[in-house]
Amino acid sequence: MHIALAGNIGAGKTYATYILSQALRYEAVYENDQDNPFLLDFYQDMVRWAFPMQIYLLNKRLETTLHIQRSGKDYVQDRTMYEDAEVFAPVLRDMDILPAREYEVYRALFEKIASLVRPPDLLVYLKASVPVLVEQILARGRPYEENISLEYLRKLNQAYNAWYESYDRGPKLMILMDELHGREDGPALLVDQVVRRVVSLF
Repeated sequence: MHIALAGNIGAGKTYATYILSQALRYEAVYENDQDNPFLLDFYQDMVRWAFPMQIYLLNKRLETTLHIQRSGKDYVQDRTMYEDAEVFAPVLRDMDILPAREYEVYRALFEKIASLVRPPDLLVYLKASVPVLVEQILARGRPYEENISLEYLRKLNQAYNAWYESYDRGPKLMILMDELHGREDGPALLVDQVVRRVVSLF
């Protein structure tokens, strides 16, 4: 079983990956921002670094996906390869941050790669409002995220909602993070929703 978590910046994917992997006794694989050599540059100058950033992430997501699929183990994954290409890249293109030529090259490469790997057995979308995203981004205090604009988060949220509705690569589940935010039983409720969806697949 391969469960992949999707969601905007600050939605809670890393923590959800941890609690789900512990509850289900699955392996966990996390997005490691510290290894990304483009991240700080990207947030300081998006236009200059958008294309190399997207290529780097595509390569890392492919590496992670192949590792999961070849392992034969059950995994919970923090972020999917689809979000970069079908949420982030289109938003960057619409905001004139990613030039059309570069976007087309990137999407063509993504489509070829996506055709060669299996999608996750279950996609879990952690949907959160912009205020909750901002609160959680500020709480974790990552310096490179200080320059993220509200407009960028809003556009990403809109793109995520549309992407989830059109996602047809396999089973999916939406979790409304605003309803769980700040609740002591929030983690347990999240786990319960995912477990119920997993059980329904068998």
